[in-house]
Amino acid sequence: MDKRRLTNSIMTTLTAACAFGVITVLILVLGYIAFQGISSLSWQFLVQTPKPVGEGGGIGNAIVGSLILLGLASLVGIPLGIAIGTYLAEMGDGWFGTIVRFVADTMIGIPSIVFGVFVYAVVVLQQGYFSTLAGAVTLALIMIPIVTRTTEEMVRLVPKSMREGALALGAPQWRVTKDIVIPAAMTGIATGAMLAVARVLGETAPLLFTAFGSRFYNIYLDEPMASLTVQIYNYAISPFEEWHAKAWAATLVLVTLILFINIIVRFLTRQKY
Repeated sequence: MDKRRLTNSIMTTLTAACAFGVITVLILVLGYIAFQGISSLSWQFLVQTPKPVGEGGGIGNAIVGSLILLGLASLVGIPLGIAIGTYLAEMGDGWFGTIVRFVADTMIGIPSIVFGVFVYAVVVLQQGYFSTLAGAVTLALIMIPIVTRTTEEMVRLVPKSMREGALALGAPQWRVTKDIVIPAAMTGIATGAMLAVARVLGETAPLLFTAFGSRFYNIYLDEPMASLTVQIYNYAISPFEEWHAKAWAATLVLVTLILFINIIVRFLTRQKY
């Protein structure tokens, strides 16, 4: 066996070992969460609101609140992030694109609590109360740079020959981007969107400053809103074993929700050709 084949074999083995290690850790973490939380799962737990210790209760309001916050944030963050990322990939080679790219990279590295404090100062203090809207704005700000940078990289991977072929047929630039480039990069863009969704679904600190939390079902944008992460936090820091078990069960629900959303997005954006 020559040196090149030996090197290839070694690197292939190392890559496979790293992949196996990552998958093993993931399975161990998910398995431990399932082991700790599945005993507390029930229909009542999924639909009831929190109650005092010994009286049962659940996380129904937190599930609905998280979905509302995620929906509002995604409604703003994902389209805006895709639009900005597409602009950077297609027309962002100048100084303005460089600045936007730098700002996006910087925002990705900023701790999420900073976004919470910013929205608290700009929105909550001006309104005079915590609200669903403030929480959604915070999560949208976290999502935008993630979706932006992922979209840019995925759009850049689309071969230039596809663009040139469409332009040669007389299609305008905006039509080429809309009907050729974006569909070709959609799977990668969806992956970036899922990364953003997973990131914001796991955020607690910024919601403590904005949406705050609630023990009741709520659908109003100008009132505090419950969320799974805040509810998990409240259960976890309590001194009661019953609430600790509920925290594990709520964590299992959160992980399952992320997995379910991921499967749906993958199904809707799968290649049909």
